[in-house]
Amino acid sequence: MFAPTSFALVPRAAQSVKPPFGISLNSRMSALFHALALNSLPLAERLFFPESAYVAMKTGRIPAPASDYASRLIAFYRLDLGAYHAVMFTRGTATFIGVNVNATDANWIAPGVCENSIGYWHVPDVRLVYRVKGIERSVAVASLISWRGVWYVVHLGPNPRPQNVGTVDAPALGRGVAGGPWSC
Repeated sequence: MFAPTSFALVPRAAQSVKPPFGISLNSRMSALFHALALNSLPLAERLFFPESAYVAMKTGRIPAPASDYASRLIAFYRLDLGAYHAVMFTRGTATFIGVNVNATDANWIAPGVCENSIGYWHVPDVRLVYRVKGIERSVAVASLISWRGVWYVVHLGPNPRPQNVGTVDAPALGRGVAGGPWSC
């Protein structure tokens, strides 16, 4: 399990340093896989972009950032959690294999871009790779943001989406294709 990250432990200057993609990301995505397996929002929320960071990032850029966080970001995360659980765990016991990520797709999002007052690192379409009944499968985690050196989920399913329903992003046989076009 992961304890909430203490923002005081990481200097603000570290925010612009490209975060690691190795063991720490794999460990966090393994914890996300576990939360999905249990269909547990409390466990999954530990891996989600912190509200305090989102409010700091969006204050003065969008109206009511705390409300947007609760009514859009966490609301979609909650819906997606159930959808991912249904797709990944109804065929039988699933085993986490690892993460498929294209680290070269990580982009620095500068302050002022994408309605943000604080810069951050972003990587799209990180894939959770798992095995069910001997068959390797994967799903995309649509968007991760690094906040002070720690990767957090900000969009589990696709963003934007056509409807307010839980949506699994790019399920595939095998490892799938990590990364994708740049977005906010």
